[in-house]
Formats: sequence, C-alpha cells, structure tokens
Amino acid sequence: MKEPIPTPSGEPAIRTIAMPGDANPAGDIFGGWLMAQMDLAAGNVAARRARGRCATVSVDRITFLQPVYIGDEVSLYAEITRIGRTSMTLQVEAWRRSRDGEEQVKVTDATFVFVALDQGGRPRVIAPSMGEVRS
Repeated sequence: MKEPIPTPSGEPAIRTIAMPGDANPAGDIFGGWLMAQMDLAAGNVAARRARGRCATVSVDRITFLQPVYIGDEVSLYAEITRIGRTSMTLQVEAWRRSRDGEEQVKVTDATFVFVALDQGGRPRVIAPSMGEVRS
C-alpha cells in the first residue's frame, strides 16, 4: 500500500515567490530569507490573535528539509500552539511548489515565540478568547 503524500493543514498565513535576489549563485534560496518569511507569517498570526503589536522573542529550532529554488511559490503556515499571559508559541511550516507543478513539498519548520507589546514596547497581557485554555 502506498503511503499518502503529506499536505499542509489549514490556510497559509502568507504566500510568496522566491526571486533571484533571494538566492545564492547556485540558485538555491538562502535559509535566512526563508526564516524571514516564516517570521513574517508567524508575526501576522500572532498580531491578529493579540490584536496588536508583537515581537519575536525566540526561534526554538529550525530544520531545513528540502531546498527552495528561484521561482518556487512558498506557502507559510503558522499555528498557535500555546498562549501564555503575555506570550504565545507558534509552529510554522514552509511548503514549496514549483512554478510548473501542483505538488507541495514541506521544506522547513520551526517553533517561534512572540510576546505582545504595548505602545511603549513593554510586554502586555493577551486578552483571552472565548473557551481558550491558557498554559
């Protein structure tokens, strides 16, 4: 029996195209560019949940599984896995799709921690959501 091909779950937080300026001379996209896209996706989800400004506190780990090439569409998925009093943890995955194909391949994942900030840049309490359990 053939193993099912893994696919991302949910809707992407952002999508982008890997461009020549994002690549090394061999045509592979820089890991730093990919990490920046992951940070943007996680930051977008975090700010929406916190209803305001958030900042990256840490990236617990990042694992590069496959290369990304010039012209690939990169879809970034971010899911909140934990909400504390002022911070939240998000699991982020990046998936690539070549310009001429439909198959999506997971290229990296990482765990990001964000803190909600007030107008002065200090940590602030994240308002609870209906039925939300805090850890």
